[in-house]
Amino acid sequence: MHSEQTRPTTVHDQLLMLGLQAEKIRVELEASRLKLPKNTLEELRNLESTLPVISGKMEAFQKEHSNMLALADVGQVINSSLELDEVLRIVMDNIVRLTKAERGFLMLRDDKGEMITRMGRNWEMESINPSELTVSRSVVARVIQSGEPIVTTNAQEDNRFSGQESIVAFNLRSILCVPLKVKNEMIGVIYADNRIRAGIFADSEKELLAAFANQAAVAIENARLFSSLKHTLEEVTGLKNLMESVFASIASGVITADVQDQVTLANRAAQFIIGQNAPEILGHHLNEVLASVSKEIAPHLKEVRATDKPIIDLEVHHNLPARGNVDWRLNFSPLKDSNQKTQGVAIVLDDLTERKKLEAQRRLFERMVSPAVIEQLDPNSLQLGGKRANITVLFADIRGFTSYSEKLSPEKLVFTLNRYLAAMADAVLSQEGTIDKFMGDAIMAWFNAPIPQADHTLRAVKAALALRDSVEALYKILPEEEHLSFGAGIHFGDAVLGLIGTEKRLEYTAISDNVNTAKRIQENSGRNQILISREAYERVMEDVKVIPHVEMSLKGKTHRIEVFEVTGIK
Repeated sequence: MHSEQTRPTTVHDQLLMLGLQAEKIRVELEASRLKLPKNTLEELRNLESTLPVISGKMEAFQKEHSNMLALADVGQVINSSLELDEVLRIVMDNIVRLTKAERGFLMLRDDKGEMITRMGRNWEMESINPSELTVSRSVVARVIQSGEPIVTTNAQEDNRFSGQESIVAFNLRSILCVPLKVKNEMIGVIYADNRIRAGIFADSEKELLAAFANQAAVAIENARLFSSLKHTLEEVTGLKNLMESVFASIASGVITADVQDQVTLANRAAQFIIGQNAPEILGHHLNEVLASVSKEIAPHLKEVRATDKPIIDLEVHHNLPARGNVDWRLNFSPLKDSNQKTQGVAIVLDDLTERKKLEAQRRLFERMVSPAVIEQLDPNSLQLGGKRANITVLFADIRGFTSYSEKLSPEKLVFTLNRYLAAMADAVLSQEGTIDKFMGDAIMAWFNAPIPQADHTLRAVKAALALRDSVEALYKILPEEEHLSFGAGIHFGDAVLGLIGTEKRLEYTAISDNVNTAKRIQENSGRNQILISREAYERVMEDVKVIPHVEMSLKGKTHRIEVFEVTGIK
């Protein structure tokens, strides 16, 4: 009897053992000369010959069944991951295991169409050292060219590869190479070999590897598509984050609404300008979000929808409950998708409130300082403190205004005063002078600062003469009871000019005794009289007509000063 250790373990072994038993029985029966039923010995001989055949077929069936189970398992494993590198590793480890190869390589076509080795694994399921990534280039080239798998049991003796350098140099023996195809397009090859043993690969391994390659190709392509999709998603996410950052950082408000006018987007600037936070804006109707201007913008939104064309630079002045009076500029544009189909409206909103205030302040400043001077000033270079410079100072006031004011209402008085002060200001600004201040019914101005003027004293004289002409022009349009006179004083000398005050409240002014001198001369001038000091006259004596005037004793001065009355320009 057979022991447990020698008892057949497979159906194949059992069938072979049964064949031997049949042979033994037949031999014994032939030797016994027993009378047997007809054809008994012949049937025993047929049984002897049939059992090995059945055993071989059974062995082949078991092997094929085992391979099918292995393919099913492999297919489940390689499709369990969409990460390309992980899929490649799983593919190669299973190839080496199924074919019992020493090494396995996977080559994929790159963007340039070249076959590049992407993965190499050995029978120990370890990555192969780059120095050992040696394959038969001739075998790989033939598979790529023909698109058909190749198996050789001994490449050293295979006439197809006789004399091939890589086979000889690397002592390659058993080689198996199959194409990787997706929709009849070759994306790579699977290559397995053994440098020691011959005959380990046969057609069954070729068919097995070809079937496995079909599964592997699909898995690899899926992993590639997933990798590409993942990369595209990362790019799209990056662009989305970038766009959100851009929308969040731009100063203009951006609001988008769908075809039902429900707000779908509002950046931080829009939230600040409107005075509402995101939950109060998103998903709400435009009429609700922009309630303070909804009536004004409704016709324009209707026009955008009807014409599918943008409307730009619409300015509206309105009252916003949270901020009071504000000025907005709005641009409306159709909101289109990638197919150029209108999906709503986009509104770009700019808050002009502060700009309008600055423009108003600038216009006010231009009435005090010549626009030509303003254009040359650099706000960034202005600093607290003063700088000494030579200037020509002009003082002028309205005579008889105090007694005149007693007869009029405050409203009428201010109206008349402004008529005369405007005439004074226009006269100074026409010569690009700088108005320092209005002092009740008087004006103080100077020339040659902050922008140098070579003829600044002559400009001061021309401004005073223009003032006289303006007053005479007012006499023609005002009733006689409103005919007021003026007096003007002009003096030349140095002064300290600059920004006086604090960073919150500045005044650009001139300070010196020469400024006081000009004021004292003006105080001593007669009706519609222009007086000029000796220092100023010497600078314009070739250009102006004067009449000598008696010397003056000025308050605060120890010496009398010489002055002249200006009558005109030569």
